[in-house]
Amino acid sequence: MAKLWGGRFSKATDTQVDDFNSSIRFDARMYAQDIEGSQAHARMLGKQGIIPEADAALIVKTLGEIRQDIEDGKVEFLIDAEDIHMNIETILISRIGNVGKRLHTGRSRNDQVALDIRMYLRHEIDTIQAEVKALRTTLLSLASEHLATIMPGYTHLQKAQPITLAHHLMAYYEMFHRDGSRLDDCRKRLNIMPLGSGALAGTTYPLDRDFVAEQLNFDGITQNSLDGVSDRDFVCELAFDLSLIMTHLSRFSEEIILWSSHEFSFIDLDDAYSTGSSIMPQKKNPDVAELVRGKTGRVYGSLSGLLTMLKGLPLAYNKDMQEDKEQIFDAIDTVKMCLPVFRNMIATMTVRKDRMLSGAKGGFTNATDVADYLVKHGLPFRDAHSVVGRMVAYCIEKDTVIDALSMEEMQEFSPLIQEDIYDAISLTTCVNERKLVGGPAMETMQNIIKRYQNEDAEA
Repeated sequence: MAKLWGGRFSKATDTQVDDFNSSIRFDARMYAQDIEGSQAHARMLGKQGIIPEADAALIVKTLGEIRQDIEDGKVEFLIDAEDIHMNIETILISRIGNVGKRLHTGRSRNDQVALDIRMYLRHEIDTIQAEVKALRTTLLSLASEHLATIMPGYTHLQKAQPITLAHHLMAYYEMFHRDGSRLDDCRKRLNIMPLGSGALAGTTYPLDRDFVAEQLNFDGITQNSLDGVSDRDFVCELAFDLSLIMTHLSRFSEEIILWSSHEFSFIDLDDAYSTGSSIMPQKKNPDVAELVRGKTGRVYGSLSGLLTMLKGLPLAYNKDMQEDKEQIFDAIDTVKMCLPVFRNMIATMTVRKDRMLSGAKGGFTNATDVADYLVKHGLPFRDAHSVVGRMVAYCIEKDTVIDALSMEEMQEFSPLIQEDIYDAISLTTCVNERKLVGGPAMETMQNIIKRYQNEDAEA
């Protein structure tokens, strides 16, 4: 077929180059945004008297029919039409002839694709934001159920202090809360309309860019035509935001994998979210969590690819920038795949409260509370730290725990210790006395969960 840009050329494009150059196999997903943007552009051209209003109306109507035909599976895109923009314009011209040829007045594919990708990513951000919110809702529900479920907290993957499962889950809530905030910020920065930038230097036609921006629900228009066509910061920013979402899912997945192991046995994953072994009949593998962990590197790769693609590009548009779409599309698809399956996996898991409590009782997780007890009875903290260190060494030698020591044994380490220590260092006391904002006490956790429930309900 003849290229819409082919007037300057005396020879047809090599078929191998057509295939190499074409992006329709991946940018076809932006058909709705391309058509919506073209309809707004046509309305503006008619309003401004740049083309006859009747022509503008026919273009808008025919584009709507093309969109419906695409959604009904009646349109086959062509490789040699290169991309979604040229495919739709070619179909438009085939249906209404010379009137269709007026559509591209005052615009370039450079600002057209910049518009389409912003509109497409805006839609995808909204979709991902809904999935992140659904995950946060699940975490709030689980945390509410486990306000009193005591478990060991870790540093260096060594038992450290007792916390609750609610406290642990809400740490991930905070991560996904920040993810939501970052997506909001990214959406604000990308929601600026570039159409009217032309190829790189704007146009001599009296375009009404603000009218088009309003039609397409943008917050404003770009202020520099060179930047308008070459800016892909928002693509990189979204890829980074998606990478952090995957980081958080991956960290959580790692813990799910550990917790479901025989050595921890803190949880049992639902059969619907586990797999078996082809040779070992006893196996129940946390493949969902492992795949989420593995796919994280894939999203990181998209971010790295985008940054590398941009790092040496001179202004303005360069064909290299076509490579942005496969990277960001794959990152979006991966995150959209991971979020719901991960959410359902944790929503259906069984928490083994007894194993978590047993885990918290080992490893001297209340040792700091013994030191705090001595401090509250007048001993300087560093001295108290030393005393408890010796107590722990004694317990290890005797294969026991601090709680099980007799009063006589305890007072050998410090005469400040009295009978009330047993209550002071019980795991329940250790948790519920940590009432500071951010701590694991039941009252504190109830307050923060209620606050976030109200915030998400209002959002």
